[in-house]
Amino acid sequence: MLENRVRELRARFKWTQQDLADAIGATRQTIGLIEKGDYAPSVILALKISKAFNVPVEEIFHLKEM
Repeated sequence: MLENRVRELRARFKWTQQDLADAIGATRQTIGLIEKGDYAPSVILALKISKAFNVPVEEIFHLKEM
């Protein structure tokens, strides 16, 4: 399972889900699904999120330890 820190980073930047969606060319619904862990973003989308937050992708997304 893929875990992420999108909600945490978004809060740090004081962005709404819509702000992040607009910054990366996605929908607010997609951001919500990613944050809940119900949707694993494509590599391209993950890289766009990484660029928006200016944080390496490895610091945002990681595999949950089993």
